[in-house]
Amino acid sequence: MVARLQSNTMNEETVQDLPPSAKLVLKVLEYNGGLTQKEIVEKSRLSQRTVRDALERLQESGVVQKDIYIPDARQNLYQLDVETETDAEADEQSAALLD
Repeated sequence: MVARLQSNTMNEETVQDLPPSAKLVLKVLEYNGGLTQKEIVEKSRLSQRTVRDALERLQESGVVQKDIYIPDARQNLYQLDVETETDAEADEQSAALLD
């Protein structure tokens, strides 16, 4: 699956405006990779409601993406929506070719 590309400066500005609980959820995802909501609750020690609210805010700001968790389709897998340098370079090269 291809992650949406976003500028790092926008993400940094967006993250600064988030509440501390959302920043904690972001760090948990950063350190552990993709996790379900239940796993985030266990690792962060935040309440389910707090994690759910934080995930909604992170999705709205475009920092986190939600996918189906294959082992249990009733759950969702949350991952960072991060731009990689190779993707950015490929986009720049494609744009240059189109011009």
